[in-house]
Amino acid sequence: MIRCIGAGLALMSVGLVAQAGVQQSSPAETRAWAPRPAETRAAEFRATDAKPPEPKPVQQGFDPEHTRFSFELRTRWGQRIAGEFPRYDGELTILADGRHQVRIRLATASVVVGESERYARMARGERFFNAPRYPFIEFLSEPHPADLARTGGVLRGRLTLHGVSRIESFVLAPAACAKPGEDCDAIAHGSVSRDDYNLDGWQLALGDRVRFTMQVRLQSTQNKLIPSKPAPPRTPEPFPSRVPTR
Repeated sequence: MIRCIGAGLALMSVGLVAQAGVQQSSPAETRAWAPRPAETRAAEFRATDAKPPEPKPVQQGFDPEHTRFSFELRTRWGQRIAGEFPRYDGELTILADGRHQVRIRLATASVVVGESERYARMARGERFFNAPRYPFIEFLSEPHPADLARTGGVLRGRLTLHGVSRIESFVLAPAACAKPGEDCDAIAHGSVSRDDYNLDGWQLALGDRVRFTMQVRLQSTQNKLIPSKPAPPRTPEPFPSRVPTR
């Protein structure tokens, strides 16, 4: 009887020891399952957290009520000939890095020259802008600081005229308000050589320089990306006086 009780106790002891061995973990396993410090968890979260999306470019079209694109030539005897492009499209693009870029496209078939239909036909014709073959004059500025329109300065970009593309520089006038393009016009001037663009018509009568003026006001887009589209046709603004004839 005593032997049976002793054997039973021995078996129970072996079972408890075996069970303890199964449940006991090694020191390495204990360290692996130990709670991690809060800063470690935060670092891992930052590493796996997705980066915020890049800001998208924002475009602002031109306000047709205030925007005007014009040009001017001089005859060999000093006569001023002024014209305008009443049909155009383009926009100001605010790039992801905050810089600005301007795109302008002028319809040469829409050119008006004062109140003279004869001069307008000559300007649209093959000896000058040649609208049937070259329907647009295009300008794409280089990216520039956003503050340039307020402080004034040089605006460089690629001008495509009469089938020729060249880098040209226009001069932005210092703004008359704190928010040029919104509260007042942004105005730029620049002249190009006719010889550089093969505008070789009437060389005996006309000077070499063509002076362009850009007077721009922007439409508000509430920071929404909009596709560029042609501005609706508008009635040309009257010129100060009729182009004189001789």
